[in-house]
Amino acid sequence: MLVQEAQEHGAAAAQAAHGAVEKFNAGDVIIHHVANSSIDEPLIHLPRILGIDFSVTKHVFMLWLVAATVFVVVTWVVRRYLKQDRLVPSGFMNGLEAVVEFVRDEIVQPNVGKKWVATWTPLVLTLCVFILGANAIGLMPIFDVIGLVDHYLLHTGEHSFIKQLLHGGTTATANFNVTAALATITFGAIIIAGVKAHGFVKHWMNLVPHGLAWPIYILLIPIEIMGMFVRPFALTMRLAANMTGGHIAILAILSFVFLFAEMGGAFAGIGAGVVVSLPLAVGISGLEIIVVLVQAYVFTLLTAVFIGMAIHVHH
Repeated sequence: MLVQEAQEHGAAAAQAAHGAVEKFNAGDVIIHHVANSSIDEPLIHLPRILGIDFSVTKHVFMLWLVAATVFVVVTWVVRRYLKQDRLVPSGFMNGLEAVVEFVRDEIVQPNVGKKWVATWTPLVLTLCVFILGANAIGLMPIFDVIGLVDHYLLHTGEHSFIKQLLHGGTTATANFNVTAALATITFGAIIIAGVKAHGFVKHWMNLVPHGLAWPIYILLIPIEIMGMFVRPFALTMRLAANMTGGHIAILAILSFVFLFAEMGGAFAGIGAGVVVSLPLAVGISGLEIIVVLVQAYVFTLLTAVFIGMAIHVHH
């Protein structure tokens, strides 16, 4: 009798577990869309060098895609403009020139000064264009379109490159490794700017004000060294968190459709989609467009500010 009851309970538990598996899991869907490719299943397998796995994951692929897109578009537009007889730009070149002048005159020059504006504008402009391009491309449903084309036309195998490409998120700047690399470039630029402006020894002496009592330096020097690393850390977290948060919010709101459909049927899901999910998703998507521009501007501005602080030391 006890064995029979145990078997019945086991069958009921197995059936409940099977039903739970079939239910919509919003957390898994969200993590699937914002996470990088699985470490065990990268897009391109490459050997380890010095213990570092150089295999190409989804975000590495997106990084290459953004870099190639920005390089090709900017190079093509500039070369086409240089071949023209007239000096007045038009179309996309006009917008590109406006971005260059804005970064140079409104971001770099007020912070580093006229003497160093030509030195640091290329770096700051490159960061601005790359981050703006990565943020914007991350909003486009590129891989969803590829998935539809593959489903209805290509019909590739389950382990094909296209199928693997569809797993994981699409925004390169939502990966903390990418933003950390960009912040590391800023960190190095700060040190180089200070050394170029004041010399190696003088730059490190400028970390703290001069003429103070020596016991104060015991506290002040560690604080200033910590501040050196806090700046790139803040740049890393701000950019990645903002780009990730927007996608999570949109996916969470769209999940209401499936959750309500499970609880109240198809009509409840459709109602939740029309009344709640669709308007909120459209609103947050519009907000995401603003975030794309603001985060590129903030990262660029703070980079110029930190470089300017190393050149023009004020305590």
